[in-house]
Amino acid sequence: MATKTIIRKRDINLNGNGTHKDAPEKRLEVLKTYKIYIGGQFPRTESGRYYVASNNRNEKLANVCLCSRKDFRDAMVSARGAFGGWSARAAFNRGQILYRIAEMLEGRKAQFIEELVKQDSTRAQAEAEVNLAIDRLIYYSGWCDKYQQVFSSVNPVASSHFNFSSPEPTGVVAAVAPQCDSLIGLVSVIAPVIAGGNTCVVLASSTKPLCAVTFAEVLNSSDVPGGVVNILTGKVSELISYFADHMDVNATVYCESDSSVQAMLKEKGAANVKRIVLYDKVKWKSEDAQSPYFIYDLQEIKTTWHPIENIGGAKAGY
Repeated sequence: MATKTIIRKRDINLNGNGTHKDAPEKRLEVLKTYKIYIGGQFPRTESGRYYVASNNRNEKLANVCLCSRKDFRDAMVSARGAFGGWSARAAFNRGQILYRIAEMLEGRKAQFIEELVKQDSTRAQAEAEVNLAIDRLIYYSGWCDKYQQVFSSVNPVASSHFNFSSPEPTGVVAAVAPQCDSLIGLVSVIAPVIAGGNTCVVLASSTKPLCAVTFAEVLNSSDVPGGVVNILTGKVSELISYFADHMDVNATVYCESDSSVQAMLKEKGAANVKRIVLYDKVKWKSEDAQSPYFIYDLQEIKTTWHPIENIGGAKAGY
């Protein structure tokens, strides 16, 4: 016959909040799960996979989505859908939106500094990086309605025509952000892409991913239409072939120095004549990392011929 165990209240050693009185003081931290950013939404990866980001002190920082090919395809569909509206916006309005991103980043400066410190930066380095990211956004905001004049031209031709050349956005840009930078590299890649009217899918740093998803939260509250910027997290080695193979990608930006990956991008990019842009020698915290030529790198030049009357060849008279 089974015996009945009686538990008396005086035998339960609990605090008023329900925790055990003998429990250790240090609680188990609940790690934040950093989601991805696609089409103005924050879904989890469709694969359900994740990895735990850590720093040099082997401290666990967060659960980070490990994106798949399906995530990249979803982001591409979103970016293509947003391209028509974004490229058609007035350049001045794009500049206003970039300025708004800088404003929102300024308002959340303390959070970005803390994330950079967790990822092995000193507090001084972290503050300098966030300030530089804000300034870089304002820099490209100012160029949104000016680069067209710099890179346009009226061309001399032998026939009776006006001949104009002007830049137009390339389309959808797939970019692999610098893997050694958490924030400034990401901002420095995204800002010239969208300043020029393109949309993008960006793979953030796998070793320092925290600021990337937090920056997506800034974008989401900064009047940036859904789909203009899509941010994925995961392994470059797993996703880079999809960046190269996808037939709806118009340009690929690669910021690392792996020569085999560079060769693969050039080879596979020939299938649909993707523009391949390599930024493997750029020092992203220097002044050389900001220039209107970064906008120009992702522009196509459209030339227009307009017939005119040949007045110069006419004879004098009444």
